[in-house]
Amino acid sequence: MVQIGYTMMTEQAGPRDLVDHLVRAEEAGFDFSVTSDHYFPWLRSQGHAPYAWSVLGAAAQATTRIPLMTYVTCPLIRYHPAVVAQKAATMQLLSEGRFRLGLGAGENLNEHVVGGGWPPVDVRHEMLEEAMEIIRALLEGGHVTHHGTHYDVDSARLWDLPDQAPPIGLAVSGEQSCKLAGHLADLVIATEPKKGLLEAFDRHGGTGKPRVGQLPVCYDPDRDTAVKRAHAQFRWFGLGWKVNAELPHPDSFEAATQFVTTDDVASAIPCGDDPDAFVEAVRPYAEAGFGEVALVQIGGDSQPEFLDWSAKTLLPALREEFG
Repeated sequence: MVQIGYTMMTEQAGPRDLVDHLVRAEEAGFDFSVTSDHYFPWLRSQGHAPYAWSVLGAAAQATTRIPLMTYVTCPLIRYHPAVVAQKAATMQLLSEGRFRLGLGAGENLNEHVVGGGWPPVDVRHEMLEEAMEIIRALLEGGHVTHHGTHYDVDSARLWDLPDQAPPIGLAVSGEQSCKLAGHLADLVIATEPKKGLLEAFDRHGGTGKPRVGQLPVCYDPDRDTAVKRAHAQFRWFGLGWKVNAELPHPDSFEAATQFVTTDDVASAIPCGDDPDAFVEAVRPYAEAGFGEVALVQIGGDSQPEFLDWSAKTLLPALREEFG
């Protein structure tokens, strides 16, 4: 069985629209939701980047059933891990237990804004491990004092704690991050249906833990329109995380993707209104072992139509195929 989720993509819609879209997604019957957490959009054509945590708080109040999750928050530079712990505890209370904290090693695109520089990936993973230690300690209650390699915490305490701490997920893209996730996380997060990532996660202690994937799609009754929209707003997706994590600005992504064609995008992202194409795009995730797949509908203005179509056509087709 594969649960199907909905993505609040903060890079392509404003805060009020994002909340409205999630309310509609809950009504449409999506099983869960995830939320990106960016300071910049990937490309200028996406056009948005509101503060994800305010959107999540509003979404928690506007919905009643659908689970919420950051996909993902970076607790390294732009946010101190002690502050991330406070955010997560508050969200778990506001959502009445529907929140999961998805963490990752971040992207230069968002973290450079506070002027702290951009460390190499090995250092970022060290920082992530230390940050997770701080977050878990605070979510367990009591005062926390920590003087580590990368962070200092001076007698911090969370005064509003949920009865049950939110599960913590970790985004992975290679062996090193899979090792961290297997040892430290309650679930694993990935944006590619690579079975090898899940096998590495299992080798390092992840066996039996949930695994959540994400898939960009572009619904439109006119396939050519869908392909053009996907190319305009999501052609960066094929660069891979080793590249995406390093580029510092939307203009960098414009330059890096200048030779990506509409055919390239159409071959990688299901576009149009044929549910079978969307089902086949989910299949590699199911076969790799992902139990949850969050769909990203490309284009902020297209969300209402996508959600109506999902309720009537796409979700029934996916559930018939994947349980």
